[in-house]
Amino acid sequence: MTTETTLTNARIVLADEIVDGSVLIRDGKIADVSAGNVRTGEDMEGDYVIPGLVELHTDHLEGHYAPRPKVRWNPIASVLAHDAQVATAGITTVLDALRVGLDIDSDITAVDMRKLADAIEDSVRNDRLRADHFIHLRCEVSAPDCQSGFELFTGDERVRLASLMDHAPGQRQFASFEAYAVYYMGKMKMTEEQFRAYCEKRMAQSAANSAPNREAIAAACQERGIVLASHDDATTAHVDEAIAQGIRVAEFPTTLEAARASKQAGLGVLMGAPNVMRGGSHSGNVSARELAENGLLDILSSDYIPFSLIQSAFFLGEVVDAISLPQAVAMVSKTPAEHVGLTDRGVIEAGRRADMVRVRVDEHVPVVRTVWREGRRVA
Repeated sequence: MTTETTLTNARIVLADEIVDGSVLIRDGKIADVSAGNVRTGEDMEGDYVIPGLVELHTDHLEGHYAPRPKVRWNPIASVLAHDAQVATAGITTVLDALRVGLDIDSDITAVDMRKLADAIEDSVRNDRLRADHFIHLRCEVSAPDCQSGFELFTGDERVRLASLMDHAPGQRQFASFEAYAVYYMGKMKMTEEQFRAYCEKRMAQSAANSAPNREAIAAACQERGIVLASHDDATTAHVDEAIAQGIRVAEFPTTLEAARASKQAGLGVLMGAPNVMRGGSHSGNVSARELAENGLLDILSSDYIPFSLIQSAFFLGEVVDAISLPQAVAMVSKTPAEHVGLTDRGVIEAGRRADMVRVRVDEHVPVVRTVWREGRRVA
């Protein structure tokens, strides 16, 4: 049986323009987009209708599963709570970031990550979820257990992206030891002596494990068709290494130099939406707004605040002269979808999935009013 829905009296954000008109949804796909209103259909009251957001890197699920040290929540309940929050933020496709290679300060194990992946798969199979969920493996290459954790996901077809990251002090995100000290001494309540010993251990692990783990995981991802991302590149040498490893997405470059080199190499430059809204990096690195103003920003990620994704798109479309609202919306929909091979979504046009969000802007804040995934209302 054919099912049809018409959304009318909408400000439709297309790939390169905004059209006042109507969208016809048929059997979960966009059948037609037209200027002007129709007599029958669901009245959008002049609200924006934008593509469903596509999130490539959110650490949010882990916080639901392990809300406190040594506390574990039911993994399916954790996935459902996370799913509800991302969907009501307008995110219709999400790559849930799961760690492989565990920090020495963490009590989470690779088995915990596999439990979450199994809970995602079980929830997809039983149609519990509002958003479309995939997996992003955050590979901490400095960790000795990185490869063994990665192998727990062998054959998991839900894995679409893997990032190669090294959070050891003195380089990349934490080139400044002062910033590293503020972050970790505050987080872990360390004395200066404990902090020094911690840094020495992290740096020794990085020296021993980073290069071989990068090489092995990059090769495995290329063999399995998993898109690769670099993480916290700071120098042109880092970017050259990323290119040699087959990287397609540059996550959170920490300097203007690295972002420019990544862009020139054809990598998709991804930055955090919280960075956009805060006006800078919490680690003191390059501002996402500065990259946007210089034409060096391609993709936004909510990172640790799901609502920041839609908020940052409307913010950039309003305050950065060089970026229109359609261009800003593409950073959270079309462009991230394309970089992980999801070419059936991310833009409002005939033939695409009817993943869409109704938005009203109130006091400069986007208010998500309705969310559709494949034509079905999910929020």
